[in-house]
Amino acid sequence: MNAKLIETKPKLFIGIDWADKEHVLHLISSENNKHSTEKLQQQPEAIAEWVKQLRQRFPEHRLMVILEQSRGALFAALAEYSELELYPVNPKQLSRYRDSFFPSGGKNDPVDAKLLANFLKERHEGWRQWRPDDLCTRQMSQYSELRRKLVEERKRLLLKLQSTLKEYFPQALALFKTEMQDEQNLDLLKRWPSLQSLKRVKPQTLRRFLKEHRVKIEERQTEFIESVRSAKPLTKDQAIVKANGLYVQSLVQQIRVLNQSIGQFDEQLKELIRVHPDAEIFKSLPGAGEALVPRLIAAMGSDRDRYQSAKDVQCRVGIAPLTIQSGRSLQVQKRIACPKFLRQTFHEFADHARKWSPWAKAFYQMKRSQGMKHHAAIRALAYKWMRIIFRLWKAKTIYNENQYIQRLKATGSPIVNFLENS
Repeated sequence: MNAKLIETKPKLFIGIDWADKEHVLHLISSENNKHSTEKLQQQPEAIAEWVKQLRQRFPEHRLMVILEQSRGALFAALAEYSELELYPVNPKQLSRYRDSFFPSGGKNDPVDAKLLANFLKERHEGWRQWRPDDLCTRQMSQYSELRRKLVEERKRLLLKLQSTLKEYFPQALALFKTEMQDEQNLDLLKRWPSLQSLKRVKPQTLRRFLKEHRVKIEERQTEFIESVRSAKPLTKDQAIVKANGLYVQSLVQQIRVLNQSIGQFDEQLKELIRVHPDAEIFKSLPGAGEALVPRLIAAMGSDRDRYQSAKDVQCRVGIAPLTIQSGRSLQVQKRIACPKFLRQTFHEFADHARKWSPWAKAFYQMKRSQGMKHHAAIRALAYKWMRIIFRLWKAKTIYNENQYIQRLKATGSPIVNFLENS
């Protein structure tokens, strides 16, 4: 009964062409087909007042909002109001819709807002209103993406550090036996940012330093000290050595801060994994460690009505290939328009899984033997994994490697030939 009442209510289609400070809105009422254009400031108070007035002006209408994003400041603000039905749309969809009216490619904000409202009015039947994931899943999504940004920033600084050391202190790279971002290496560069300064240190001081950083075997300590003593400086020009040494200390300080921040994000994600109801499903996947489990959980979400098939997920994240056919021409290519972080999540998982899962390793080898390049083979493996993950996610069951391999053998899968040889 309630559903019927909702369907009989008039609809207000609201297209929003968003911007940084001021948004352009176009409103169309299904009751009288009346159009109007408005502007909205990107301020919490202005948005709250606009929603309040909207409810007063259209008390009987369904307030249906379409905009070209599902993240960002405006979307987060609008999601706070339960009276608004949100329908985020892919920018490429609007672009193609716009081209049907303006083949020349012309565009402006009021026109785009109107096009969005019309697009929603014409196509909304069968569209599913956006619904947020549960709080724990949303937190996982935010923490995972922001952690990745910190990791990428650290990677950028590490490349700078490596490049700078090559200019005046290349021996440092050979001295490091662990990852450059490890505390031992950063501490060494912080205290002695040049070969000259390291050479001046007494052997007992270096031994004490190495012991403090868990290098307790005397032979390794001696090897390190002898490497320092026998090393020859690339340059003795103090203009280069001192300036670059100070720059290295600055980079080290930044990397240390990032290490600490990444550690804090990891702790938060561990706690979220501990309490998330789907954690055991994704922890059972081979190769899904502490960094990938929360990313996979966030990628699938908590709303099990969001996807009706594995194909829906594969297309959304961009793992499914794009087929372009015209006459006798047929092209299969990688999808470009997709959420890059989500695609990267499944791509990285598949790459890890082949190192832990016998059948995944066999599948990868089979694709490589067919002439596929590395990343294409990984995408093909990710495509197959997503079908498995979808079934596990829908049924809320954990993964069983032996059971899956037995199924491959029972169905006569060609993967088995590579499985036996791997």
